[in-house]
Amino acid sequence: MAVFGIDLGTTYSCIAQVDDSGRPVVIKNAIGEDTTPSVVFFETEGNVVVGREAKNSAKLSPDLVVSLIKRRMGEDVELEFHGQRHTPVTVSALILRELARAAEESVHLPVRDVVITVPAYFGIREREATRAAGVAAGLTVLNVVPEPVAAALHYEVMGGTDQERNILVYDLGGGTFDTTVIRISGSEIRVVCTDGDHHLGGADWDERITTLLVNRFLAEHPDSDAADSEEFLQEVATGAEEVKRALSSLRKRPFTLRWDGESARVEVTREEFEEATAHLLDRTAEITRRTVEAAKAKGVDDFDAVLLVGGSTRMPAVQEMLRRRFGFEPLLHDPDLAVAKGAALYALIESVKVQLPDEDDDGLEQVAAELGIAAESVKAVVGKRVTAVVPRAFGVKVLSEGHPEADGEGFIVDHLLHANAALPAAPPTQTYGTAFADMVTIELEIWEQAGATESSRLADNAKIGAGRIDNLPPLPMNSPVRVTFTMDEMGTLRMHGVEGVTRQEVSVELAIAGLSSEQLDDARTAVAKYDVSA
Repeated sequence: MAVFGIDLGTTYSCIAQVDDSGRPVVIKNAIGEDTTPSVVFFETEGNVVVGREAKNSAKLSPDLVVSLIKRRMGEDVELEFHGQRHTPVTVSALILRELARAAEESVHLPVRDVVITVPAYFGIREREATRAAGVAAGLTVLNVVPEPVAAALHYEVMGGTDQERNILVYDLGGGTFDTTVIRISGSEIRVVCTDGDHHLGGADWDERITTLLVNRFLAEHPDSDAADSEEFLQEVATGAEEVKRALSSLRKRPFTLRWDGESARVEVTREEFEEATAHLLDRTAEITRRTVEAAKAKGVDDFDAVLLVGGSTRMPAVQEMLRRRFGFEPLLHDPDLAVAKGAALYALIESVKVQLPDEDDDGLEQVAAELGIAAESVKAVVGKRVTAVVPRAFGVKVLSEGHPEADGEGFIVDHLLHANAALPAAPPTQTYGTAFADMVTIELEIWEQAGATESSRLADNAKIGAGRIDNLPPLPMNSPVRVTFTMDEMGTLRMHGVEGVTRQEVSVELAIAGLSSEQLDDARTAVAKYDVSA
């Protein structure tokens, strides 16, 4: 029996496990690298390539290559390759399959039980899709854990003290950004608040460099059709990532561009790069400001550590911004690998929790032996208690004519669960009145905050579910309907509605694993038909 942690990243992914000494270690991929590009190349009807070779194939076969799929998680979109339809779930499952396959070859153990990380700001739909991807890949997903929680767990277990500390995690990955405040006290790791944007990450910085390079090539060759060539643009995009990384240590970086017999040797300075991407950094600063203010409202006025997680935090401008605007002294904490390592530790906790709910010492010895880890090391890790918060606000659609944020028909979203409420969360039941006379059906729509901040406007929220109470006698207007929302520690949202006259009720559960069995079967089938390689 073995358990693994997976950082399913927007641009790079990684898998780790806890070794026999109790330390989390990254498992190298098929070509000996710690991280694998989260890129899928649908080479033929029956074969896909995942990773660096898939990324290189984007230059020649861009229509058959998928990248940044994590940004589409939870969306109802379809992609088609060789006549086979795919979704973000199935594409992500192929990445997970390759990570698991390569890890099995490396450690000579089956990879089945895993914890997969997600951005802290992911809502129910995105988390649901992530868990479904794991299931479609043939994995048993023990839990889906926020990335900064995993990073903080790794930080605390590997180098922490027993003193109470408040930590701010600034997590700038390839495609997502989160800031999370975490309080560590003894054996408890508790999320205080979180905020973020899952459409903001290092890929946006790459895009700005790509634009700079293309414009400079066209300035030297104004009659060139290079900007219309997908092959040229892919070549420049690959180079842009290299330039970005180089400018983290160099002040300037030359780059040669070639197309259709023409060439241009251009140079990008760090100053030019930072000027072109200042608006992106400003967006992270605004989210950080909101997080700091939310933490203050919850009694956290200062931080004992500011952890930088995600490869993009190596950019000097990030650290300079945090010092200049907030007075922080940030710490680069294993930025590429901390999340996967923390996920491996979390997987160990979850595994023991499942096998040993009563935590007896004799049982712990047996579980440790099965895991191949020293009992003392297992005991030190599984004693940690990790608690998270509600990632976004959740509520019901109600008629509220005259409300300043009501739409044209008078509807708003009334939030019962608010972002950053501690989990498990059970806010008070709310009582509403039926909007019209003689209603015989009541539909309760569940909506999730979609904008950066909580808002009652329908346009700033997204419908994620609904429940109906049918076959009612004609009710008088304003008949009471009581609605209760709860969310457990796993992020499962439950709504319970009761009509006050007949006492008829409806319950809706929106769980992380909330795809129907038919949808999961379809996803498994779509993934299983492929041979997957690096």
